[in-house]
Amino acid sequence: MRLTTKGRYAVIALVDLASSAGDAPVSLASIAERQKISGAYLEQLFLRLRKYGIVKGLRGPGGGYILSRAASDVSIAEVIRAVDEPLISHVDLSEGLPMPETDGMSIQMQVQSLWAGLGLHVYNYLDSISIADVCCNRLTVPFAGRSEESAKSLMSCGSMEGDVSYAQTERSSLAKCDA
Repeated sequence: MRLTTKGRYAVIALVDLASSAGDAPVSLASIAERQKISGAYLEQLFLRLRKYGIVKGLRGPGGGYILSRAASDVSIAEVIRAVDEPLISHVDLSEGLPMPETDGMSIQMQVQSLWAGLGLHVYNYLDSISIADVCCNRLTVPFAGRSEESAKSLMSCGSMEGDVSYAQTERSSLAKCDA
């Protein structure tokens, strides 16, 4: 599994694009200015997003980019796949690992299966979230089997700071979410 700056910036740019007022095309320069991302970098990302069919480019005065379909139909995983290599790589689990002469799976292969399973969960989570979900702040933190207090306790440990909202809320400033 791999999540790079390309994937993060592509998601940020598409959330910005989807959040823009109306259905008018949005220039990359305006996204670059608002999000403090290099315009040249955005051009590279949007070329890939256009090839993948996520955005359409409109030329001429007032031109820019629009989503090629509804924001609710574009998953975060799809955006990341468009600009990066696959989220889950199908790697030979034994590659590069010293393999002891035993009849069963090595411990290293068993642990590699753990990481592959984690990658699959991350992929499934990102595939279940759309650009519209991010725009409208309809995200919840998935802590299956844990109480909200337990989840908050886990989130407050380590490097994660700040309050985490567990309720599904909508941003009133986003017209596309008011429906």
